[in-house]
Amino acid sequence: MLDANLLRTDPDAVIRGMASRGAAFDQETYGRLEADRRAVIREAEALKAERNRVSDEVARLKRAKEDATALIEAQREVGDKLKALEAAEKEAEAAFRGFLATLPNLPHESVPVGRDEHANVEVKRWGTPAAIENPQDHVELGTKLGILDLDRAAKLSGSRFAVLKGLGARMERSLVSFMADLHAGQGWTEVLPPYLVLPECMYGTGQLPKFEQDLFRTSRGEDTLYLIPTAEVPVTNLYREEVIPGEQLPIRHFAFTPCFRSEAGSYGKDTKGIIRQHQFHKVELVAFTTPEQAMDELEHLTRQAESILEALELPYRRVLLSTGDMGFSSRKTFDLEVWLPSQGTYREISSCSWFGDFQARRANIRFRPTGGKPQPLHTLNGSGLAVGRTWVAILENYQQTDGSIRIPKALQPYMGCDVIK
Repeated sequence: MLDANLLRTDPDAVIRGMASRGAAFDQETYGRLEADRRAVIREAEALKAERNRVSDEVARLKRAKEDATALIEAQREVGDKLKALEAAEKEAEAAFRGFLATLPNLPHESVPVGRDEHANVEVKRWGTPAAIENPQDHVELGTKLGILDLDRAAKLSGSRFAVLKGLGARMERSLVSFMADLHAGQGWTEVLPPYLVLPECMYGTGQLPKFEQDLFRTSRGEDTLYLIPTAEVPVTNLYREEVIPGEQLPIRHFAFTPCFRSEAGSYGKDTKGIIRQHQFHKVELVAFTTPEQAMDELEHLTRQAESILEALELPYRRVLLSTGDMGFSSRKTFDLEVWLPSQGTYREISSCSWFGDFQARRANIRFRPTGGKPQPLHTLNGSGLAVGRTWVAILENYQQTDGSIRIPKALQPYMGCDVIK
């Protein structure tokens, strides 16, 4: 959520920032909601002053043993009006915050301005794609090896689900263990969170209210629960409504979870195979920092994700997303894209984002500087990595002419073999 003070003190900055993202700022609605909120607050403050004046006068009359009946009645009427105004004030504040909740984050000045992915900027490349003659895609490879079964998955759950079998299932499990061990070995603390969360958690990280159509939801009695689309949601909300001592920052967590996404609006995109699914596994990196630490932490987190790709010797590139291609809550995002031989291009496997204090304001997560007052901290997260897409990348980059798959050296101790035949 944007800082409301920024809207009041520098609305032009908000208008420019949103315009760079291709979003329009509704000044008329903002002005009306802000005026309504301020009018109610002014009226309430005036009534409180009147109540205090009447109370003082009642006390004076009683001390003088004079009749205060009329004033006591007036005092009661003021109290009734204040109760009604308190309800109106809550309603006006909720409407104002509801409007703020629809506004995307403002991009950092270092983010390239553009309408879509065509304005993204490649920052680096690592590794050289192997020369593979007539490469097969992961569906052909996995199906022939008997480690991927999309037809039976569709029989169980419909489209965009997969069944992994044999060494295919073992590779998925091995990748999770490999990633978790690497992150834990480099000082990140593992978290195993719930996979169902309350609406407040989805609001805190920015999925609600704007992206409800992309979520799966269920219920428990009168409670609505959402299946997490990423571990970012429960791990970030671990500290919702908390104040963290500044000396404890940065805090770095990682979590392996299943992820559930309805993928509304994505029909026709990546429908073949397991690149875009309703259910998939991911190891997520989440960091909490002071504002001063945040830019360095974005580089640290992105390098952490890159270290997985480098250990598996998978060619990739880092791309800085433009203002029009960033996520709703992001202030700056690097995408890591892995090489897929069957497509002859790089495809996203991780998105590493700095959110500024946008999520922290929504979730009310603050830190207390030494000797200072609590203030919103900064949050960051990134995939470290999407496990299914890593599985795809290994099959395609390590395929042999006979259809077998070599296992990356770093993964062999987890797999217990060096090839899938």
